[in-house]
Amino acid sequence: MRTWHRWLSVFFSAFMLFIAVTGVLSHVAALWPQGDAPPPAEAPAGFACPEGWRCSPPRAERSGLGQYIGFFHHLHSGEEFGPVGVAISIASGLALIFFSISGFWLYLQMFKARSARGLTPKWFWK
Repeated sequence: MRTWHRWLSVFFSAFMLFIAVTGVLSHVAALWPQGDAPPPAEAPAGFACPEGWRCSPPRAERSGLGQYIGFFHHLHSGEEFGPVGVAISIASGLALIFFSISGFWLYLQMFKARSARGLTPKWFWK
């Protein structure tokens, strides 16, 4: 298990770092202060929302870093790179699940080994 954990982490580390950075940038762009944004535009006179649709007034244009929210989201999800990017994004998510489970498994194995050697079992050790 430790071998798989180490080799896969070497391969997926760059992708996971990219996904983490673009995810943080996406949230920073969403929280970026708007400044003096114009009021939202109103629907044209006589417009009625079709039955079964959920209509909302058009949003005001974002300024500064906020205008890149969609771009960061597409980078984060891999959509910007087509089907290959989406596949790598999904594989990176699956790898993160694997790393969580295998890391916990390795920790339990070390914890049991320490207990078997007669060392005082502690949750954390040096």
